[in-house]
Amino acid sequence: MWGKILGFIFGFMFGKIFGAIFGLYLGHMFDKSLKKDFDKAGGFSNLFKGDDVNERQALFFSSCFAVMGHIAKSNGRISEVHIKAATLFMDEMGLQGEERREAQHAFQSGKENDFSLKETVQDFKERFAKRYDLLQLFLEIQIQMAFSDGVLAEQEKLLLQEVSKQLGVSRAHFAFVLKRYQAEFSFRQQQQRYKQQQQGQSSSYREGSGHHVPPNNNINRAQALALLGLNDSATAREIKLAYRKLMAQHHPDKLVSQGLPKHMMELAVKKSQDIQAAYEYLKKAA
Repeated sequence: MWGKILGFIFGFMFGKIFGAIFGLYLGHMFDKSLKKDFDKAGGFSNLFKGDDVNERQALFFSSCFAVMGHIAKSNGRISEVHIKAATLFMDEMGLQGEERREAQHAFQSGKENDFSLKETVQDFKERFAKRYDLLQLFLEIQIQMAFSDGVLAEQEKLLLQEVSKQLGVSRAHFAFVLKRYQAEFSFRQQQQRYKQQQQGQSSSYREGSGHHVPPNNNINRAQALALLGLNDSATAREIKLAYRKLMAQHHPDKLVSQGLPKHMMELAVKKSQDIQAAYEYLKKAA
């Protein structure tokens, strides 16, 4: 498509009608034979990428860990659970060497008495204005840190409300995101327990014995619906629409293109997997 358009334009500029025809032909050949390789290299959008993308990713990275550190210290001190959660977070991202030290430094800065949560989040929002999916993911990451011990303390909730306010998220939508993450947290824990159960039982079964690992009965329809942000009265059409919307919001490649650090792409991948798992369960249970 782009080959034909550009070929026609440049051909017309240098050779009028005959040049335009020849340029259109060359553009067609380009589209046909080189498009795949060109797309793999990033397409035309790659030609316009500069340091701006790296700057956005660096800001997302530092702001995210700084606010995480601030929320972790919301009760006056950081618990071992929060430290473990932050460490696991860095492990999942594959942070090593200088990158890990930068994350630890940002996390530490959020614990300082002079840290300004309002200023940090406002700067973040200003830089990522209109990238609503990234703003929401940032909020979800902070909720994940606050929920790392399985309990949302009142002070943690107040800080999360402040973060959502500075991001421009309404109270109603914050309540929606919080409820959906609580369902996701519960859903993920039950999935992990079921996998452990499968691993334990599989050793006691032998091939050809006629026995099978029982289905996952720990997950129910209400929990899967809550993960999609729905209630028990949701129709099949509403379930599909909610699933598609959430998958679009958490699409890893799209989020990275908007400024999500590639190290954090694993977070989006896990969320997408949870959404997919809940949707598949609901389809089978229908």
